[in-house]
Amino acid sequence: MFNPSTVAFTSRRRALQRAAAVAAAGAASVCGWAASAGLTIRLSHVVAEDTPKGLAAQRFRALVEERSGGRIRVQVYPSARLYGDHDEMQALQLGAVEMLAPSLSKFGRIGFAEFELFDLPFLFPDAASVRRITQGELGRRMLARLSRQHLVGLGFMDNGFKHMSANRPLLEPAHFVGLRMRVQASGVIAAQMRALGARPVTLSFSETRQALATGVVDGTENPISNFWTQRMHEVQTDLSLTQHAYLGYAFVANQRFWQGMPAGDRHLIEQALREAAQYGNQIADAQNDSALQALQQSGFTRVHVPDPAQVARLRAAVAPVHDGLARRVGQQWLSDVRQALAT
Repeated sequence: MFNPSTVAFTSRRRALQRAAAVAAAGAASVCGWAASAGLTIRLSHVVAEDTPKGLAAQRFRALVEERSGGRIRVQVYPSARLYGDHDEMQALQLGAVEMLAPSLSKFGRIGFAEFELFDLPFLFPDAASVRRITQGELGRRMLARLSRQHLVGLGFMDNGFKHMSANRPLLEPAHFVGLRMRVQASGVIAAQMRALGARPVTLSFSETRQALATGVVDGTENPISNFWTQRMHEVQTDLSLTQHAYLGYAFVANQRFWQGMPAGDRHLIEQALREAAQYGNQIADAQNDSALQALQQSGFTRVHVPDPAQVARLRAAVAPVHDGLARRVGQQWLSDVRQALAT
């Protein structure tokens, strides 16, 4: 039987074993790099290769290897093949990988609850409003704070807005009552589900489809591209286009690795990453549209659009979640975001 607790424990234990082996070999790796003037960057992520993040990671690899003349190699590990939601941040901090592209929710559980501002329901009306934060002073401040946990924040990337799915329409708060809804490890997202009357169940992204198929959880939230590429439409009868919250990523590097590189290599990687993230943003916009068309044509899942009155009731139900996060991170963070959105 599917047991998320056992999977999580096994995953974390595997991470520690790998990290210990890497730490033992760390000095030899650094010497080897200096001797050969070459470098390998391991970039791990948890989604499929054909998602916006997966395609951006491939573009990043191609740009880095081309511009370095093959001297810098990038090994991309998609679909949680190397590390998953439970252990990837620890793996990065320990130096078991050099780079990650985790969802913004994951920074909350390592001491950066301000990143959960991006999880707030009905805060951002569109992608342009999100980019006022991620490409502005507030975004730079958030990335800079990651140094406290020996991480280097390199930039943000979109994956679009999330929608609710289950085996019934989710258009009113009453529709959520009693459902077990899969969530990321985010206090905001868990509070959002509780405010709607559902029970939040924290699971890794890689475990979600199986959990839906076996009835461990009843529903979840995702951008349409993730819903489609993970074939969740085969195990969920209804998708409600609530567009209630944003899902984005941050590219981050291990601080020791980053500081050990020559300045020229850091510049090359930063430039390649900016271009890859811009490419990923374009893919996210296009792929969510194409995934919705494919989903509607598949006939597997019914697609519902809430009317303005239903959206207003959903918004009112989750409004207390904003106040709860403000108490945790400080009202100033939320005020700064709202001010940036209003300008």
